[in-house]
Amino acid sequence: MTTMSTKLSSAVGARLRPAAITDLAAIERLLTASHLPLDGVPEALASFVVAEANDEIVGVAGLEACCDNALLRSVAVADGWRSRGVGRALVERVIAEAEARRIHALYLLTTTAERYFPSFGFRKVGRDDVPADIRETGEFRGACPASATVMCRRSSHA
Repeated sequence: MTTMSTKLSSAVGARLRPAAITDLAAIERLLTASHLPLDGVPEALASFVVAEANDEIVGVAGLEACCDNALLRSVAVADGWRSRGVGRALVERVIAEAEARRIHALYLLTTTAERYFPSFGFRKVGRDDVPADIRETGEFRGACPASATVMCRRSSHA
């Protein structure tokens, strides 16, 4: 992730920054509270971004790169911070990072937010349409249920 912090609107009161190893426990608590899997989080932590307010992690999103593709994963916002633009800022930051890395396509799995992600350019795809490098991630191999909706966003340069 880029090293520059991103200030969210003053109404939100949180800032975005790359995740640090010292954030792992707080990230895992937030993901657990949001009923999201922890598989692979420590390994992909260097590509995670967090939203922080008052020295507290209030949101998180991850980018798990797999060759030419990547997985948008672990998008979660603390209850008291929802509907304030934190999730949107996190997803936009991860998409920008994927674009900067020249990732061909960004995939995600969701059981609850299939109506949210089309606003970022994601479209539903079949599991059989997902490339092998993404299918080999822990999320695809079992961390997320087989009933999860699979979505894809093609890169602007692909």
